[in-house]
Amino acid sequence: MKALSTSRKYLRWLLWPGLALTTAGLVAGFIDTWSILPIVLLIVGLVLTLISLVLGGFGYRSFWQSRSTQAGTNALLATVSVLVILGIINFLAVQYGPRIDFTEGGLFTLSPESTAVVKNLNQPVKVVIFDSTLNPNDKQLLDSYRQFNDQLTYEHINPIQDPAAARDFNLSGEGREVHLAVGDQKVFVQPLGTQGLTEQDLTNKLAQISRDRNAIVYFLQGHEEFVIDGTATGYAQAAAALEAENFTVETLNLDQTATVPSDANAVIIAGPQQAFFEPEVEALEAYLNSGGSILLMVDPQTDPELDSLLEAWGVSLDEQLIVDTSNTGQIVGLGPAAPLVTNYGAHPITEAFNNGRSFYPLARPVLIEPVAGVEATPLLLSNAQSYAEPLSETGELNVDTQEAPEGPFNIGVVLTREADKSSNTVSEGVSEEVSEEVSEDISEEDAEEISEASNEEIPEEDTEEIPTSQIDEEQQETSSEPEVEPAADIEEAAAGEVDNTPTKETQETEEEDTSEQQPEDEPADSSEPSDDAEQESRLVVIGNATFATDGLFDQQLNGDVFLNSVTWLSDLDDAILSIRPKEITNRRITMTISRQIVVIVLAMLVFPLGGLVGASIAWFRRR
Repeated sequence: MKALSTSRKYLRWLLWPGLALTTAGLVAGFIDTWSILPIVLLIVGLVLTLISLVLGGFGYRSFWQSRSTQAGTNALLATVSVLVILGIINFLAVQYGPRIDFTEGGLFTLSPESTAVVKNLNQPVKVVIFDSTLNPNDKQLLDSYRQFNDQLTYEHINPIQDPAAARDFNLSGEGREVHLAVGDQKVFVQPLGTQGLTEQDLTNKLAQISRDRNAIVYFLQGHEEFVIDGTATGYAQAAAALEAENFTVETLNLDQTATVPSDANAVIIAGPQQAFFEPEVEALEAYLNSGGSILLMVDPQTDPELDSLLEAWGVSLDEQLIVDTSNTGQIVGLGPAAPLVTNYGAHPITEAFNNGRSFYPLARPVLIEPVAGVEATPLLLSNAQSYAEPLSETGELNVDTQEAPEGPFNIGVVLTREADKSSNTVSEGVSEEVSEEVSEDISEEDAEEISEASNEEIPEEDTEEIPTSQIDEEQQETSSEPEVEPAADIEEAAAGEVDNTPTKETQETEEEDTSEQQPEDEPADSSEPSDDAEQESRLVVIGNATFATDGLFDQQLNGDVFLNSVTWLSDLDDAILSIRPKEITNRRITMTISRQIVVIVLAMLVFPLGGLVGASIAWFRRR
């Protein structure tokens, strides 16, 4: 009897490890998968708990009638009730409660661009994540997307457990990838690296499947502009960012093509150092007049000789430099010659910037004057405590902090106007030289036919009054029209001047020429745009090109200014402009070896010894 009582005393203690193992098995099974380990933990825990309850004396009436048991039961019920209430509150908060992001950069908040893209989805889109386990951060990001549109769903698939799905999506490598399933279409998003699913990649792919085509932008070359191939410091990062935004990036040399390609959504002129030739300027003017878009960025101390183009828009580039004396740039390590911009114009390019910061090392003012039909909007404004200072003869900038402020200055401006309807042939990419050659060929052939048809019945003195040069002049005037008129029209005009009642032979000749010439002219007629009145020419001029170069592109809002400008210039129907999705800021401090030694000495010796000496002095004084 004594031995049984002793065994019950020890068996009671099996209750606690039994409950612990049972809890561990349940948690492991529900959080991960019900593998062998969670099942074993659950079984062992339940067995120990039952042994403790049955053989530990918990089943006797005396145990349940004791005061300690009643008090413990009440405490247990109260604890369980509190836990249940807290669990219900937590469940309701997770399912229906608002989400508040307390991080500095809003890392857990979707950017306005992502929000707008997911809201505009008009068809079911499924995000398929192939990985052994679903990353909690990826799940949180997908839930953030899903709360704005029920059309977006997501699914996690283990490629090892479901190889058929892996083959269906044509996985490669380790199989840790993210894809989009839109109907029968499957779009690759990104491989899952150490950072997992990124908002930028997912948003770009969602925007791509919603867009019927990719915009094509051309970086103009041939005047020592910044390069995009990475061979030197230039716009390699900017070009890569455009490609990440689903733009097609190409280079353009006007000395080789003579005209801007007709498929160009925008032309980027980034920091030209040499002057443009007059035919190149005319090609750019023709492209703009036909409804094109140009982003012009010009650094100080350069003259690309684009005055004729800019004057038509009421724009001129000041030769002075903007000096910011407000000392606001010193907060981020900038000098007065690098204006820090926090004031932006009311425009779609900058509407989401608020008071964000962008800076422009060595910027020149962009002056604007009213021009009929041109709508000009200041885009980037310097601080009010700024003035314009010319460079000295030695190329140095004299900064006078006591100079009276003249700001704010326009560092960037946006201009729009209605496209010129008479520039259709230029917008189609037909060069003037080719048009002249075609008109000359038509003129010679038509002149011969007209002379043959008219010499039979028209007196000689009448034909002498209409020299061939006059016909050529009339046909050259015709060739300057948006389309090359058929040869029949030219013959009718010439014959009408010769004789108001053309002969039968002339009419037959005209009918034959019309039947022969019309097929050649029909393609030009069919390619003529029908909505010229709705086309708009767009121009963005920035008095600095260095702000978007490699190394500065990712700083502050510099890259956003460039990308949003190109997106707006491309005039995409579904273009959505805002801040780019946030990336985790690298806050690691890079120190030299000498600084590391100083920090170690201060942290390990100076500060501890200082505290010890101070404490010792205080102890001796109190003693």
